[in-house]
Amino acid sequence: MDKPIINEMPATDLKKSDFFYDLPQELIAQHPAEKRDGSRLMVIDRATGEIAHRHFFDIAEYIRPEDTLVINDSKVIPARLCGHSEGREEASVELLLLRSRGIDEWETLVKPGKRARVGAKIVFGGGELVATVTDIVEEGNRMVHFDYDRASYSNVFEILHKIGIMPLPPYITEKPKDANRYQTVYAREEGSAAAPTAGLHFTEELLAKIKEKGTAVVPVMLHVGLGTFRPVKEDRIDEHIMHTEYISVSEEAAAIINGRRKKGGRTIAVGTTSCRTLESVTDDTGTVHAYTGETGIFIYPGYRFKAVDALITNFHLPESTLIMLVSAFWNREDTLRAYKTAVDERYRFFSFGDAMFIE
Repeated sequence: MDKPIINEMPATDLKKSDFFYDLPQELIAQHPAEKRDGSRLMVIDRATGEIAHRHFFDIAEYIRPEDTLVINDSKVIPARLCGHSEGREEASVELLLLRSRGIDEWETLVKPGKRARVGAKIVFGGGELVATVTDIVEEGNRMVHFDYDRASYSNVFEILHKIGIMPLPPYITEKPKDANRYQTVYAREEGSAAAPTAGLHFTEELLAKIKEKGTAVVPVMLHVGLGTFRPVKEDRIDEHIMHTEYISVSEEAAAIINGRRKKGGRTIAVGTTSCRTLESVTDDTGTVHAYTGETGIFIYPGYRFKAVDALITNFHLPESTLIMLVSAFWNREDTLRAYKTAVDERYRFFSFGDAMFIE
C-alpha cells in the first residue's frame, strides 16, 4: 500500500465559527422521503449564483450525455455492537467498528473506554463473537481482534448482519422502518460505518434514465469512517487533521473519467466522499490515476479542484469538514447564503434530508 494521501493546503485565517449557521431542530430529517428521488433539490449555478428549487427526480435534466457521474459504491455494515465484558454481564460495552486493519483486526470506538484496556475481552451475541482489545491507538480508539466459530461463519460480516446494528448518526433519533433506506441502491463493497448520503436519493430507474442519455456512471470507493464525520475541535480550521480513510479507484474507472473529460464532459461527484476520492487521485494536469490505499485529504476554501466539475451533496452540519468542502467548491459566503435560503424554504437537512446540485 502506498503512503496515505495527505494534501498540502495553504495556511488560512478561517475559523471553525466562519462555517456556522442557525438550523432549527425540526429541519433535521428523522426519516427518508417516501420515495428516494422524491427529496427536494436545490440547483445552484456557480457562474451566476442563481438558485432553482426542484425535486431530485429532475436531476437528469441537468446531467449531459457527455458527463461522467461518479458514485461511491461502499456499503454500510451493521457496525454497532452491544455486549458486555467477559464474565460480567452487568458491565455493558458498546463497540463501533471504524475500519478493517486486516483479517478480523479492526479499529474501533469503545464505550466506556475504561472497560477496554489492552487484553480485555468483550462478548457479543451470547458468545458468538468475542473481541479482544490488542492496542490503544489515536484518540483512544481500540484495536481489537475478533474470534468466532469459523466453521459457522466465513467472515465477521456474516455475524454483523446477524447481531450488529446499523450505526445511524446521533442526530437521527428514530429508527428507520426499512434499514435499506440507509444504503444506496448501488452499494457493493462492505466496509463503511456511515452511508455516503448524497447517493441515497438515486433509484435504479433514475440511474437507468441517466445512462440512457449517454452519461457514464462510474463507481469509485471510499469506506466512510471517522475521517468524514469527526468534529472540528480546533479554532483555526487549518489545524484540523483528518483521519485517513480507505479508497479505491480502478484502472477502468480512471480511464473512463479521463477519456470523457478530454472530450469536454464534466465529472460530477455524487457526494463529498466521491469528491474527496477523486481529488485524492488526480494530479495537477487533471489526470485521474488508479489507486488503492489511504487518503486523509482535507478540502477547505483555498483548495484548487483538479477533478470535479459539479457536485451533488446533501446539506451538512454547521462547522463540519463537509460544509467546508462545499464552501471550497463554490465559496463560503454564497454557500452560507444558500444554506440560509434552504432554512427559509424549509428544506430537510443532513443524512435523510434534501440535496443540492452545484454546477
